[in-house]
Amino acid sequence: MRYEKLPSALYTRNRKALADRLDSNGLSLFFSNDIYPTSADGTMPFVQATDIFYLSGVDQEETILLLFPEAHSDADKEILFMIETSDELAVWHGAKLTKKEARESTGIRNVQWLSAFESTLHRLMAEAELLYLNDNPHTRASTRVETREVRENKRVREKYPNHITARTAPILYDLRAVKHNSEILQMQRACDITKAGLERVLQFVKPGVMEYEIESEFLHEFIRRGSRRFAYTPIVGSGANACVLHYVENNKECQAGDVVLMDVGAEYGNYAADMTRCIPVSGKFSDRQLAVYNSVYSVMQDAMKLLRPGVSLHEYHKQVGELMTKQLLDLKLIDKHDVSKQSASSPAYKKYFMHGTSHFIGLDVHDVGHWQNPIQAGNVLTCEPGIYIPEEGLGIRLENDIVITENGFVDLMAHIPIEAEEIQESMNS
Repeated sequence: MRYEKLPSALYTRNRKALADRLDSNGLSLFFSNDIYPTSADGTMPFVQATDIFYLSGVDQEETILLLFPEAHSDADKEILFMIETSDELAVWHGAKLTKKEARESTGIRNVQWLSAFESTLHRLMAEAELLYLNDNPHTRASTRVETREVRENKRVREKYPNHITARTAPILYDLRAVKHNSEILQMQRACDITKAGLERVLQFVKPGVMEYEIESEFLHEFIRRGSRRFAYTPIVGSGANACVLHYVENNKECQAGDVVLMDVGAEYGNYAADMTRCIPVSGKFSDRQLAVYNSVYSVMQDAMKLLRPGVSLHEYHKQVGELMTKQLLDLKLIDKHDVSKQSASSPAYKKYFMHGTSHFIGLDVHDVGHWQNPIQAGNVLTCEPGIYIPEEGLGIRLENDIVITENGFVDLMAHIPIEAEEIQESMNS
């Protein structure tokens, strides 16, 4: 395994937390992701479904987790089904987990080969009264292909139509939003790798380099330090490209005098880092660029101080909007007349800062969590204000990953260069 695995005790704890929330005599199922095809015999790299990983730590395809806390037999309370490994499989694709390895890494005592799933489920469904199935209700989800989870859920429902079904996703939104210390450690590792990538890039960027060359410098450093991939599709936008919020083409030449916005983060052990930095292609910000940069930095510093237990995320975003309004007035991008005629649904600042300031982060870069709930200790949130001025070909966004504590917060990226002077010094050293 390329990354350092977390202890099995974490996954035992996570399963117990879920089991404690299930209704009486409920059986729940979790399925791994498919390996998705490209064309001919090609496939995309496997990425595990985050819920089954959260509950087991198994990073392997064709895996099923069955949890039945009130099963008559203790052996049936937790069962993990996996691909049967073999010498032939090892030759062609590499060995899969053995039962012994799976027991040690997950804390699940009953590990079976996948071939035993249908008969085992049929036996236990005669005992269960409620069937819990997982789904993906994420507000940003746009799934155009049928996932293994959707496919298997449909098949199980058809086979057992008389069983009442319920959902585990709302429970997992509660549980996953509060990170355990070992999870935060894994996220810190992802942030440390991201820092190394930025330090490499600060020494690399100069007029004439391509945006995709910057992307490749990050990826080189990420992989050599144990990350398997970007945590999400990287954004490397120079000049006016920085004003396209989800710009991912990364195919333009970086011009002297421009600023390049880099929204990148390393994955480590399936946990995500999410960082944005903006750097001057020529190694020095112009006076105007510096003024906008420092305005965004000021909003970021004040916004992080607002992230405390008990705070409403909706109220938080409103307060950040007020901070941004003041900065935009000082930059003369909006005036008092714009503010006086604004509405609650269309505040003046949205012309130049049109996205939210924070989102949950963890196993998914836009991690799960209930937005209607107040912020809790153990939440990990990004903080990412920005100002985008297309008419000036300038976009500035700054982003760090923040752990909420009982008394405030810990910035997982506090050690990553961010102040303008620090960026310029690093580029010119």
